[in-house]
Amino acid sequence: EAVTMLAGQAGVDVEIVSPEEEEPEEEEEEIDPSRLRTRPPVVTVMGHVDHGKTLLLDAIRQTDIISGEAGGITQHIGAYQVHQNGNVVTFIDTPGHETFTAMRARGAQVTDIVVLVVAADDGVMPQTVEAIDHARAAGVPIVVAVNKVDKPEADPIRVRQQLADQGIQTSEWGGDFEFVDVSAKSGQNLDKLLETILLVAELQELKADPESPARGVAVEAHLDKGRGPVATVLVQRGTLRVGDSLVCGAAHGRVRAMLDEHGQAVEEAPPGRPVQVLGWSSVPAAGDDFRVVEDEKEARRIAQDREARVRAAEQVAAAPAVRLEDVLAQVREGQVAELKIILKADTQGSLEALADALEKLSTEEVRVRMLRRSVGAITASDVDLAQADEAIIIGFNVRPDAIAREVAEREGVDLRLYTVIYRAVDEVRQALSGLLKPEEQEARLGEAQVRATFRVPRLGVVAGCYVTSGTITRGNRIRLVRDGTVVYDGRVASIRRFKDDVREVQEGFECGIGLENYQDIKEGDVLEAYEVREVARSL
Repeated sequence: EAVTMLAGQAGVDVEIVSPEEEEPEEEEEEIDPSRLRTRPPVVTVMGHVDHGKTLLLDAIRQTDIISGEAGGITQHIGAYQVHQNGNVVTFIDTPGHETFTAMRARGAQVTDIVVLVVAADDGVMPQTVEAIDHARAAGVPIVVAVNKVDKPEADPIRVRQQLADQGIQTSEWGGDFEFVDVSAKSGQNLDKLLETILLVAELQELKADPESPARGVAVEAHLDKGRGPVATVLVQRGTLRVGDSLVCGAAHGRVRAMLDEHGQAVEEAPPGRPVQVLGWSSVPAAGDDFRVVEDEKEARRIAQDREARVRAAEQVAAAPAVRLEDVLAQVREGQVAELKIILKADTQGSLEALADALEKLSTEEVRVRMLRRSVGAITASDVDLAQADEAIIIGFNVRPDAIAREVAEREGVDLRLYTVIYRAVDEVRQALSGLLKPEEQEARLGEAQVRATFRVPRLGVVAGCYVTSGTITRGNRIRLVRDGTVVYDGRVASIRRFKDDVREVQEGFECGIGLENYQDIKEGDVLEAYEVREVARSL
C-alpha cells in the first residue's frame, strides 16, 4: 500500500506481481498442425462427499483405493488410465470433503471433461454446486453420473430436476448435458458412462504434439522415505522420457525413473498420460507446471532463480514475531490476536488443502498465520521454531522423529497429529474460539422503587426504596431510570435497614440505598441492579 501511494504521488505506474509472474516469459514454440495426434481425454471426477466418487472409480478400474483411506475419504489426488474398446481415458480422482475445495479447483484446471457424481438417494448437495462452479470456471463439459440407482430410495428424476435448477439440464429434456444412471456397487451402466465420456471427448477433438519437449502439470507430490521426492505429473503435450531434465516451480531434476499407476516402470509418457516421476531435487508444489529443458544445469538455474524470488517475497511479507503473552494482551485490549501454526503433511496436495482450510478460519479478531508449511516428517527444526515463536505444530499423516518428540516434550510445544483433515480443522476452530474476546452479557439482579428521599449527614441523599424483584447488594452496578430514561449508571455505595448497614436486601423488603457520587434522586425513580458477565464465544 505504501509503495502504491508513493508511486501515485511520483506519477509512476507500479504493477504488483507474484514471484512466478516476475519470471521472463519464454518464447512459445510454434505448433505444427501436421504433428498433432489425438490424445486421451483427462477426466476429473467431482461431487459431494459420500456420493460414491472413489467407489465409482474403483469399479471402473477394478481396484480398491478407498480401503486404504482414513475415514473413507479420499485424502490425495490420484491419476489413473482406463482402457475401453481400444481407447484410453485418464481419470483424476479429486477428494470430496468441503475442506478440499482448493484441490478440486486445481483438478478442474487440468481436465477436459468433468464427471459430476450425484447420489440418486441424496440429490444435489452444497459440494455438488461447488463442483459445478469449478467446472464452469474451467470452461469444460460436464457428464453427470447419477450413482446408487440400485438403492430402493433412489430417485434419478428428482436429481435431474434439481440439477436443471442449477442450469444443468439433461439432453433427454432438450438440454446440453449427458446423464448416465450408474451403480458403482453393481457395475450397472459403467460401460455406457465410458462410452459417453469418449463421445464427448471426440466432439472436443483433443490433440497434442507428441514430438515437442514435454510440458504438463504436477498433480500430486510427496516425500518418499526410500525414493526421495516423488511427483505424479500429467503430460499435456510432448513426450516425457527417462533421462529428461525438467523444472517444476522451484524444484528441478532429471527423470531417474517413471512409474505408471500400477507401479510398473515406463520409459516414456505421451500426452494425456499420468506418471510418477523420481529424481527431483525437492518436492514440487502440486498444481505447478513442469517443462523439459535443455540440460540439468539449465533446470537448476531456473529453479534457483525462482526459489530466490520466492524467498525474497516471503522475507518482505513476513510479519513481526509476537509472543503468546502479547497475544493474550491483545485479546484483552480488543486487538487482533494470532494463532501461529507450523504445518507438516505427507503430500503437497494435503498440505495445500489443510493450509487453505485453516487460513479460512481467520476472523477480524483472531488471525491464523502459517509460520512454516512443508512436506515430510516433523523435525527438531520445526519444534525449535514453534518454541521460539509460541506456535503449535500440526502434522497430517506424518510423525515426529525421535529427537523432535523429545524436544517437544521437554519444551512443552503443542504437537497435534491427525489422519483426517476435518478433525484438524475442528480442533483449530476450538482453539481459536479460546482466543476470541469473550462476549459480554448483562444479567438483571434486582429492582427497587424509590418511595421517598432522605438527607443523611456524611452520606448525602439516600433513597427510601422498596425492592420489587430480585436482590440489591452493596457494590452492585446500578442504573437509575426516570420516566424511562437512564439518568445515572454507577454502583451501590451503601444499603441500610432501619439504622443498620447491611450487605444486601431481598425482594419484598424496604431499605435505604445510597448511590456512589450521585445525589439527584427523586421519588418515583426506579433502581435496576445488574452485572455484566463474560461468555465464551465460538467461531
